[in-house]
Amino acid sequence: MIRICIVGEIASGKTFVSNCFGYPIFNADKEVIKIYKKSRKCFNQLKKKFPNNINRFPIKKSQIKKILNQKNIKSLSNIVHPYVRLSLKKFLKKHKKRKFVVLDIPLLIENKLYLKSDILIYVNSPKYIINKRLKKRGTYNKKLIKILESQQLKKIKKKKFCNFVIENATDRNNIIKQIKFIKKKIYD
Repeated sequence: MIRICIVGEIASGKTFVSNCFGYPIFNADKEVIKIYKKSRKCFNQLKKKFPNNINRFPIKKSQIKKILNQKNIKSLSNIVHPYVRLSLKKFLKKHKKRKFVVLDIPLLIENKLYLKSDILIYVNSPKYIINKRLKKRGTYNKKLIKILESQQLKKIKKKKFCNFVIENATDRNNIIKQIKFIKKKIYD
C-alpha cells in the first residue's frame, strides 16, 4: 500500500486536493468530529480534565472552542489524538489491499505519523486566499486560528519533509494537472 499524505496550513485546500486523488481518504479533522459525537470514553476523559466546559454528550464544537487556548491545547491533543490514531489504524487495516490511500492529517509530521515510504505532498496557498477561505467558513476567529497554527511546523520546515508541492492558488484544472503529474511520477 502506498500512502499519499497531504499536509499544509489551515484552509490551504488539503481536503479538496485529497478528494481529487480518487483513492480512499482518511481525514483526521472529520475523524475528530466523529470522536466528539460518538466516543463516550473520550467525552469522559475531556469532562474530567475540563469539567467547567465539557459537560454534555455528544461534545459540541462550542464546548471545545471554550477550552481552546495556548494552555489547554496540549491537554486536549493528548486526550483526542490517541483516538485519532486508533481510527487511522482501523482505516489502514480496512484498506490494506488497496494500492493507494490518501491521509489528510494536518499534524502528520508534527505527530510523527508518517513512514519513510510515504509520499508527502504539501498544499501551498497564499495567505490572502487562506484568510478568504477562513472568513467564508463563518466561524472565523483570529485568536483560535493562531492557537491552531502554533501547533504546526512553519511552512518552510514542513515543505522540507515533502516529496511534492501542489500550488493551490489557481483554478481546479491546474490542481488536477498537478495531481496527474504526481500520479505519473508515483507510478513510474
